[in-house]
Amino acid sequence: MAPASEYPTERIRNVAVVGHTGSGKSSLIDALCWVSGTSRRHEDPASGHSLTMHTPEEEAHGISIQLTPAYAEWMGTKINLLDTPGFLDFTGETLAAVRVADAAVVCVGATTGVEVGTRKVWRYCEERGIPRIIFVSMLDREHADFEKVFRDIKAHLTDKVIPVEVPMGEGEDFHGIINLFSRHAHDYRKGTRTGEYDHVPIPDELRARYDAWETELQERLATTNEAYLEHYLEGGELSRDEVLEGMAVGMAAGEFVPLFCGSGKTCYGTRALMKKIVELFPHPGETGGEKAARNGGADPVHLAPTDDETLAALVFKTTTEPHVGELSYFRLVSGTVRNGEEVVNASDGASEKLNHLSIALGKERTEVSRLHAGDIGVVAKLKHTHTNDTLCDPARPVALRPVPFPKPDIAVALRGVTRSDEDKLSEVLARLHEEDPTFHAEFDGELHQTIARGLGEVHLDVQIERLRRKYNVSVEIEQPRIAYRETITRPSEARGRHKKQSGGRGQFGDCHIRLVPRARGEGYEFVDSIRGGVIPGKYVPSVDRGIREAAERGILAGFPVIDFAAEVQDGSYHSVDSSDIAFKIAAAQAFRDAAKSAGPRLLEPVMEVEVVTPEACMGDVMGDISGRRGRVLGMDSVDGRATVRAVVPEAELYRYASSIRAMTQGRGHHTRRFAGYELVPEQEAQRVMRALDGAGTGARP
Repeated sequence: MAPASEYPTERIRNVAVVGHTGSGKSSLIDALCWVSGTSRRHEDPASGHSLTMHTPEEEAHGISIQLTPAYAEWMGTKINLLDTPGFLDFTGETLAAVRVADAAVVCVGATTGVEVGTRKVWRYCEERGIPRIIFVSMLDREHADFEKVFRDIKAHLTDKVIPVEVPMGEGEDFHGIINLFSRHAHDYRKGTRTGEYDHVPIPDELRARYDAWETELQERLATTNEAYLEHYLEGGELSRDEVLEGMAVGMAAGEFVPLFCGSGKTCYGTRALMKKIVELFPHPGETGGEKAARNGGADPVHLAPTDDETLAALVFKTTTEPHVGELSYFRLVSGTVRNGEEVVNASDGASEKLNHLSIALGKERTEVSRLHAGDIGVVAKLKHTHTNDTLCDPARPVALRPVPFPKPDIAVALRGVTRSDEDKLSEVLARLHEEDPTFHAEFDGELHQTIARGLGEVHLDVQIERLRRKYNVSVEIEQPRIAYRETITRPSEARGRHKKQSGGRGQFGDCHIRLVPRARGEGYEFVDSIRGGVIPGKYVPSVDRGIREAAERGILAGFPVIDFAAEVQDGSYHSVDSSDIAFKIAAAQAFRDAAKSAGPRLLEPVMEVEVVTPEACMGDVMGDISGRRGRVLGMDSVDGRATVRAVVPEAELYRYASSIRAMTQGRGHHTRRFAGYELVPEQEAQRVMRALDGAGTGARP
C-alpha cells in the first residue's frame, strides 16, 4: 500500500457520506477505515466515541455536528471520506462536503427509511450533479426491513435505484449478503470483525428474489450500450466487466443509482462497498475540472484536474484546536502542492505559507510532503485565509466557486455574564463565524443587543457551548427584542413654528405640513408644495430632514415611523433670523403635533413561515399557527408529507423550532423569511407598550 501522500489523481476518490441524522454515516465510515487498516480502532458511535465524532459537543449531543474528513485505502486507491451531519441545523457542513466531493454515499437506515434529512441531502447531490450509491445501513437492528426501505427509496428519492445486493436475514438474523455483481452469496458468520466472509451457495428461499433483480439489472444495464443491448437480446448475459462499465456510465449520466446494504457496527458489506466505490465512482481527473474567476479578467478560466495545471485549492472548512490553532481543510482542484510552499489567497492577495501539510483521519493528522490534483488536505495556522477562500499560484490568481452556505434565520440575544465576557464577546463571535459561516452575530444598534443567528436552536446551543469551552466566554441568552415600527392611519395637518430671540441674530422657522398614510412597504415620501417662495427653496430640505429625524424617534413607543407621506404646504421665514436648523426644529414640531392626531398605530414584523410536517401532524401545526396569531396561506401534501405556508408575527416565533420538533416527534422542520410589517391588534399593542414601560426600556434601551 502506497503512502497516502503519493496517490496520483487517478487513484483518488472523493466521497461525501450523507444522510439523515442517525442513519449510520459515522458508523459506516468508522467501519470502512477499520476494515481498510487506516484506523487502528473500531467503535460504535452509540458508545459516545467514533473516528469522526470526536468533539466534546458531538460526544455530549450524540450526533455529528461538523464535517470531518477521514480516508480508507483500498485496491491501491485512497478513498477520501467526508462525514457529514444529518441534523438539519448543520446543513452548511453537508453543503461544504457535497461541494468538494465527486460522488456520494447516501445512508438510509434499515428501520427508518427515507426521512426529511435524506430528501434534503439527495437534493443537494442532484443539484451538484454527482453520482450516488445508496447504502441501506444498520440491517442488524431490530425491525430492519430491506424491502420496505427499497420501496420507500423508489417512491420518495428516485425510481432509478436498482439493488445490486440482497441481504440474507434481517435484524438479529442478518448474516450475509448476495452480491449481484459477483453472483455470489457472502456469509459473514464465520468471518472476523474486519468484514471478511465465506462464499456460499445462494439460499433456495432467496433464489427467486435474486433471479428477479439480477434480470432487472441485466436489462437496465444493457440499455447503456448498443453492443450490450444487441448481445443481451440475442440471449447472452453481460459479463462482470460489462456490468461494471455499464453501471459506471449510467451513474455518471444520472440513470442508475445502485443500492447496497450492510452494517457499520458489524462491518458487513464494507469490503464490497469499498470495492464498488473504487470501480464505479469517478476519480478527480474524470470530473472535467472547474471554471474559476480570473483575477482582473472578465471571462472565467477553466482549470483541468491535473498535476500540470496551475495550483488552485478551495478552503471548504476552518476550525481551531487547542495547542494547534487554526486548521484549514482544502480540496486541491488543480495542480500539486508541497509542504512549505508559498501560495496566495485570491480574495485579498495575501501571501500564505503551507506549513504542516497533512491528511486528516478524524482528529488525527499525518504530515505529508506533497498532494496531487484532486486530493483533500489540511494545513495549520494560515494567517489570512478562511472558509471559501481560494489558495492559488501567485503567478496566476483565480477564485473558485464558493460553498453555497445557507443564510441563518433563527436568532437569540447574547449578553456577557461578566464585564470581561462582554469585552471579549465581539471578537470570539467573529472567530466562530470564521469556523462556521452559517453562524452570524452582530450588535444591533436599534435593539441594543448582540444578536446571534443560526440555522436552528441546536446550532445556536452548540455555538454557545463552544464559546465557553474554546474561548472561556460565558453568556446569558435573552429573547431578542422586536424591531417594531409605527405608522399613521389617517391624514392630519399641523403647523410648527420655532422662534428664539436672545440678543443678536435670532432663530426663526415656520412650516405647515400635512401627513398622509401610505400602503405597507411604500416607505416615506416628501412632497414640496410651496408656492410663491413663502419658504425659500434652500430651507425646504431642512424641513424634510426635520420630519425624518422626528419620525425616527417615533410617536407611541419610540419606534421609527414608516409608510407615510409628508407634504410641506405653507410657511414663512425671516430674512435675517431664518436658518436651516430653525426650519428643521419647526418641521420636527409640526410632525409631532400632526402625528398625534393621525391615528398612530404600532406595527410588528411578520415572517413568512414554511413548515414541513408529516400529514398526521398537520392539524396540530395549523392549530399552533393560529394560536400564534398566524394566518395560513396555503397547504400542499405529497407522499405523506405536508407543507404549510403561513404568515406569523416574529414576536410569536421565539424557540419555534423546538415546538415544531415536539409537535412532529422530531420529523418536522421549518424555514422563515421576513415578509414585512403589519398592524398590531390594539389589545396586543397595549400589552407590548405596557411591557416596554414596565421594563423601563422603551424602544431604545
